[in-house]
Amino acid sequence: MAKKGRLTQVAEKIGSAVGKADRTAHKLARAGVIAKKEIEALSKEVDALRRRLEKSTKRLKKALS
Repeated sequence: MAKKGRLTQVAEKIGSAVGKADRTAHKLARAGVIAKKEIEALSKEVDALRRRLEKSTKRLKKALS
């Protein structure tokens, strides 16, 4: 069997490096999407808690006056 040429070997190494970088980029993109969704959910939860606190504050002020 013929030996692979040096150019072929280098091309294979470059291809595998590009593949690894591509996989890593996809993983990071997926993680970024998940983090964004989690931040949005937390933001909604904080807004709901803020509204509850405002209502409670109004009721307490009304009860104390």
